[in-house]
Amino acid sequence: MLDGMDKFGLTEDQKLMRDSLGKMIGRLLPPDVALRMDEAREFPEEAYQALARAGYMGLLYPEENGGLGASMEDFTFFIETVAYHNTQLASAYLTSVLYGGRHVQVAGTPELRDEILPGIIDGTRKMAFCLTEPDTGSDAASIKTRARADGDDFIIHGHKMYITCAHVADQLIVVTKTDPDSGHRGITMFVVDAKAPGVSITPMKTLGRRTIHANTVTFDSVRVPAYRMLGTINGGWGQLMLGLNLERICLSASAVGNMQRIVDYASGYARERVQFGHPVSSYQAVAHKLVDMQIMTDAGRGLTYRAARLLDADADCSQASAVAKIFTTEKNVQCADMGMQVMGGAGYSMDHMMQMFWRDSRVGPIGGGTNEILRNVIGKRMGLM
Repeated sequence: MLDGMDKFGLTEDQKLMRDSLGKMIGRLLPPDVALRMDEAREFPEEAYQALARAGYMGLLYPEENGGLGASMEDFTFFIETVAYHNTQLASAYLTSVLYGGRHVQVAGTPELRDEILPGIIDGTRKMAFCLTEPDTGSDAASIKTRARADGDDFIIHGHKMYITCAHVADQLIVVTKTDPDSGHRGITMFVVDAKAPGVSITPMKTLGRRTIHANTVTFDSVRVPAYRMLGTINGGWGQLMLGLNLERICLSASAVGNMQRIVDYASGYARERVQFGHPVSSYQAVAHKLVDMQIMTDAGRGLTYRAARLLDADADCSQASAVAKIFTTEKNVQCADMGMQVMGGAGYSMDHMMQMFWRDSRVGPIGGGTNEILRNVIGKRMGLM
């Protein structure tokens, strides 16, 4: 297990992290429990709280905000390790810590940071990030959710969808238009109480990642105090862009963790499954599939950690993070499909984990900026567009 991660050359702290996470998540989310919770669409609360008790919720934040100030490489390794054991748990973690709390840590007032970050770190507060709308996804500058000033408050009206973990969130980061005619220059972000009057949240039924849910969120004249604005009015676009490289690296790490789990899971099955008197892993047609899956995983890991190291060095990693996100999420889908083929009917059965790996992988090329948009980003940097 985790052979690919062993070969990467881990620090002693990373080895300790890997071993402690493996024992903890393996105990709380063994395959039978993970499958049952996925079928029941049940949030992995016990495992989430275990991460908080172990101090992992503070990895990303600097020490002055109560965090641990981990390097980007260490944080990447953490996400890969959690995703290896359960990619849905990794996504639940990122939703609160990165998509929610990171915006508060970077752009919130000291009072807002003091109010929100301690709860994220100790696990008593969850967050969700509300950007996508029914008519706007990749074109974020065209969102229609409005926030208008009303005395010392703002009134928010609009509709969001595909919002991960909103159904369990305590606060929502809501991306709004405060100047409807100014494109990306009219965007402002707010922290909104998920239970505030006028907020309604409805879980959606999706193909995969069913324990963490996508949700629709409606804001019907929701009143928000002006001090819960993040950054400056009409300055939200810069805040959105600030975290993109970090987000892409984390999504890449999650995909790599899932890929390694798929390789290990399918390989274990192929060694045990006997056909014509031999384990199916001994047949070249099967062995080469598994080898190709490991090659994809190792290549994705290299791209991901290269981007993380660039970010740690405060170097431009925009292209590197886009390349890593495209490669890893697309190869994750391919790897899961090949794992299904290796396992045959067992892979297609709901009694095995492979079908869940396959379903969970498919959102990767869509979420966090579609891979088509990221190809445009790379093309522009190459001087092609």
